[in-house]
Amino acid sequence: MISIIVRTKNEEKWITPCLSAIFNQDYQNFEVILVDNMSTDKTVEKAKNFDVKLVTVDKYLPGDAINAGIRESHGDFIAIISAHCIPVNSKWLSSLLANFNDTKVAGVYGRQEPMSFTPDADKRDLLNMFGLDRRVQVKDSFFHNANSMIRRDVWQAIPFDDTVTNIEDRVWGKAVLEAGYNLVYEPEASVYHWHGIHQNGNAERCKNVVRILESLHDEQNGFSGGINLSDMNVLAIIPSKGEPEQLCGNPLLAYTVAMAKESRFINRVVVSTENNETALIARNCGAEVPFMRPASLSRDYVDIGEVFRHTLEELERENYFPDLVVLLQETFPFRPRGFVDRLIKELVKNGLDSVMAVQPEYKSCWNKVDGVLHRVGRGFMPRQFKDPLYIGLSGLATVTHPALLRNGDRFGANMGVLEINDPACAFEVRDAAGLKLAENILPDWWDEHGVFVGEETDERTGCGSHSSSRGIQGATQKKYPAPGWQTADCLLHRACP
Repeated sequence: MISIIVRTKNEEKWITPCLSAIFNQDYQNFEVILVDNMSTDKTVEKAKNFDVKLVTVDKYLPGDAINAGIRESHGDFIAIISAHCIPVNSKWLSSLLANFNDTKVAGVYGRQEPMSFTPDADKRDLLNMFGLDRRVQVKDSFFHNANSMIRRDVWQAIPFDDTVTNIEDRVWGKAVLEAGYNLVYEPEASVYHWHGIHQNGNAERCKNVVRILESLHDEQNGFSGGINLSDMNVLAIIPSKGEPEQLCGNPLLAYTVAMAKESRFINRVVVSTENNETALIARNCGAEVPFMRPASLSRDYVDIGEVFRHTLEELERENYFPDLVVLLQETFPFRPRGFVDRLIKELVKNGLDSVMAVQPEYKSCWNKVDGVLHRVGRGFMPRQFKDPLYIGLSGLATVTHPALLRNGDRFGANMGVLEINDPACAFEVRDAAGLKLAENILPDWWDEHGVFVGEETDERTGCGSHSSSRGIQGATQKKYPAPGWQTADCLLHRACP
């Protein structure tokens, strides 16, 4: 059996992709020991969704933490991986293990590949250090515990130094070589690692080197990274307060729920409301309302961020810990198909804290400070030479991390934006005039960009059948079930499971 030691310290962002990849290995005779250094985020709670054994250390030294995990394990071989490393494929574990047919091998370490958002200096270092040729080391003591495997009987004779603050792996490597063993570098046992093993140097020189190295590694497809969105829990939160509004014969809320459920990556849609009728509408549209929102959070002066945080905290009390959260507001009914997924992919691909929909603005703008107008941007010049200002459309769609919401910050320091140039998407329904204008725009727009509306109910699913090429016209002819309706009749066909 193999015992896998995973070291963590506030790795909420990475733990689900890491453990998902581990539990997807072709070699399945293993146990997982999570050695956690007093994480203050939701690392441990998320890890408990997997079959892991928890070991806690309160004072972190790398060798000491690994030794503590091994002492609680039972395997003849010990795999060691950092929680922010993600096995590239299902052969990671078996590729490490295959090297131990040679009894002189004490330890094996694998390849580390950068992600798309790994800094250039770290990309350079990882690509230079971890090549494509397997090698047996007789004198070279380099070893790396971000991705390694060792023999238990060797560890019993030569444990990791539990006093050093760094490079416990190389200290151990030197000791086992001196004892007559060999080390092996196995490039087939590869992980994605978001940071490198050295610090940044000359930035411009580094960038040039990375571009050349990347051109030599076409098989990496731009270093897309190892986060598999299908393994992640992606939550959509839709707040709604007051009496439900109607748009083209359907509840205004229904359009936002439909687009959330159209997403390939969102696997839970939760509506936060204090209104019983809205709750019924949400459930009939296929969303969840697991609890009613306190009326105090529906006051006009309450920041929407508090509503999002309350919803997340309530779900976490029920032991549900999402990896990403998509924030949507019902007042934006114009979202094109696939748009929400584009934001999710943008965040994951680039390692961002958050991504928000924005509308580029090229007109001249001013703000007023102490009664004095100040120009924002570069002023009057031809549009083709002008950098736009961005109008934030956070209610149209924002993707963020749960830890940010918990701390009262939706966006974080490393924020990305996704431009949307369809002016209808920026339109927000806030009053009767907005509703009237939206009713004029929505039918034709929804035909081209929205999900279709069913006019007949499929008895197997309770969902509408795709019966009209003029989808939204079906919506104007078919009224939403009144409160008390008992059938889960979905209005928007493609939003159905």
